[in-house]
Order: sequence, then C-alpha cells, then structure tokens
Amino acid sequence: MCLYIQADFKYINHNNSESRHCSKINMEQKSNSPVKRASRSPHVKPPFTLSDVKKAVPPHCFERSAIRSLSYLVFDVIILFSLYHIAANYILTSELVQSSKLYLVTAGIIYSVLQGLILARFWVIGHECGHNAFSEYQWLDDTVGFITHSVVLFPYFSFKYSHHRHHSRTGSLEEEEFDVPLLKSQVSFIFKYLKNPVARVLVIALVLVVAVPLYLLVNFRGRTYDRFASHFDPYSPMFSRKQRAQVLLSDAGCFAVIYAVYKLAMLKGFASAAFIYGGPYLFTNAMLIIVAVLQHTNPLVPYYDHSEWEWLKGSMATIDRDFGILNTVFHQQPNTHVAHHLFPKMPHYHAVEATKAFKPILGDYYQYDFTPFYKSLWTTLNDCVYVEEDEKNKGVYWYNNKF
Repeated sequence: MCLYIQADFKYINHNNSESRHCSKINMEQKSNSPVKRASRSPHVKPPFTLSDVKKAVPPHCFERSAIRSLSYLVFDVIILFSLYHIAANYILTSELVQSSKLYLVTAGIIYSVLQGLILARFWVIGHECGHNAFSEYQWLDDTVGFITHSVVLFPYFSFKYSHHRHHSRTGSLEEEEFDVPLLKSQVSFIFKYLKNPVARVLVIALVLVVAVPLYLLVNFRGRTYDRFASHFDPYSPMFSRKQRAQVLLSDAGCFAVIYAVYKLAMLKGFASAAFIYGGPYLFTNAMLIIVAVLQHTNPLVPYYDHSEWEWLKGSMATIDRDFGILNTVFHQQPNTHVAHHLFPKMPHYHAVEATKAFKPILGDYYQYDFTPFYKSLWTTLNDCVYVEEDEKNKGVYWYNNKF
C-alpha cells in the first residue's frame, strides 16, 4: 500500500532482524548507505513500558539547569539585537540598497532568513518553558516563555494549554489537538486537481504563509469544538474558567509587540518595519509549520481511534527528521521529537543523548528519516492527504493519497 512512497522517501527499515544494528546508527550521519525498503511502525501494544524506556536513559538527561538554559537565551538575544542593529543602521541606510530594488530584496531575504532562524530559536525556548523543561522553577519558565513567545506573536499561556492536550492525545484520531488528519470522505474534490507540481508549489507557499496565524486565530487544522475556538479568545471552549486571565495576559503580550512594531513603523516607515520584523516573522512561521507537519505526518506512522489508542502508542506515532545544520539551529527539536513526546520535561541539550540511549528499547517503534526536509515536505503534502482504516486492523489508520 505504501510502495508509491519509495521513490521519494529514504526511511530506515527497522525489521526485527536488524533492530540492533539500526539502533547503533548515529543520528547525525547522512544517508550515504543504500536506501532500504520502508516498513510501517508497529501498531500493537509495545512490549515495553515508559518506565522501561526511562531506565535506559542516563539520569542526568532529566536534569534542568536554569543557568545553562539561560545561556542559550542570552546568546540568542545578543544575535537578535546584533542583526537588528546591522539592519537598522547599515543595510537600510546603505546607498546601494536604497538605489537598487534588487539589492534591497536580496538583503531582505538574507536578513529575514537569519533573523527568522533566531526568532524560531526563541519559539523553541518558549515551547520548552511551556513544558517546564527550561528550569526547575515554574515562575522562571513562565516568565521566559511569555516573553519569547510574545516576541513571535504566540500567545504563550493559550498555546501552553492547548499544546499540553496535544501531548496527552497524540495520535488520537478523535481527540488530537493539532493537525488533525482528514478521513477520505472529508477531503474536498479539489485535492484531486492539486497533484501537479505547479499546484503543489502554490499550496505549499500558501500553507507556509497562513497556517500558523490561522491556527492561532481560528484553530485551523485543530481539534473540532462545538463552537468557535481561538487561542486569543479567553472564552474559547479550549480553555477553562480558571485559565481565562492567563489567556488575556497572553493576548496583552502579543498586542504589546504589535504596538512596538507599529511605533517602529511610525518612526522609520512602514517599509523599514516590514523589513526588520515582517520578513523574519513570516520566515519563522514557515519553518515552524514545516517542522510541526513533518514530525507528525508520515505514511509509516499510524493514527488510532478510541478503540485502539493508548498514550504510549500515540506518543510514539511521530518521527524524527534530519534537518541538517538546522537540527542544531533549532535546539535539536527536529531530530529528537520522539524523546520530547516521551519526556516533555527533558531539556533540549540532553535529548540527543537520551534518544541514542533508548533507541534499542524502542526498536521497530522508532522511526528516523534522513531525507532532506525540503524533499520530505514536497512528498509529504502529496502522499499524506487523508487517513484510512487498515483493512486487517480495525481502529488503526494510515495516511494515503489515492482517489
């Protein structure tokens, strides 16, 4: 059923006879070896428990250091303000840039990519704070997370609450909180005409630009609620009565940043504000949605309905990806997502070591894709259109794209 994937995907095959060998493969190595036949992740109850996995991980991997975590943040802040200073005082005032639209566009793209990567690092740090993985102090985590997520217009507490539900229901067809898969009957007929390369480019571009803002504003591709749901609405069904005040605080943080950008536009002009903040913001959103989609969308990992779903099975229904140097840029988030779902409070600087330690325990349940992320994005949006029930295993669903 998944043979049509083979031309595009380079998966590691974890057959039972090879699981020990595959567990020794360094996560950082590239796929220079011949491509092996892909195999789906097991969907039955695993022969190990979370406790078994945890025992295989060195105890220090669960230790959270406020000083070490803050050192990453300080480094990012220094780079952020350095790039801003260069853009505001050198690039935008350069006669060469002002006299040529080509140079302006080129400089804008380079600056947006570099600053966008730093803002993405801000998001990752805020995401760790939401899991209390930044330090042992909840107040410090919430303070840092509130600031870093507000900078990228993510309502910190709102996303923290909905993201916790994502972790508690990962892989559940009915109760997953984010990027809920469609059944074949729910797919619009328009998808049949989006298989050609031009249409796919347009779809990818549209998704990269609008997916994150729409998810936060109107819960796009999120769990279905009985009424309107938004991360910015304190009365949204996503939140309890006790959480409303923190949702309002999250809104205030985002509005404060928007107001700061507005003041920047009034001071230096709209074009300068768009150059300094708009470009990096769009690039950050694009990278966030690429990472999020590729970590959970794959023909080789299943979804489960209520009859088959269990937390451990659902938490392993994800895949680690090779983003090259971006693995380091994004604090190892792309290539250690399985570890993150099993141990959300583990700090990013221990996740690679922990993954290497527990891979022999997971065996066939662990999936890692060495395919460059841009190729994976191209094939994933084509091959993973909807999920359908396994013919032989009721309650288990796999991605497909056949009409």
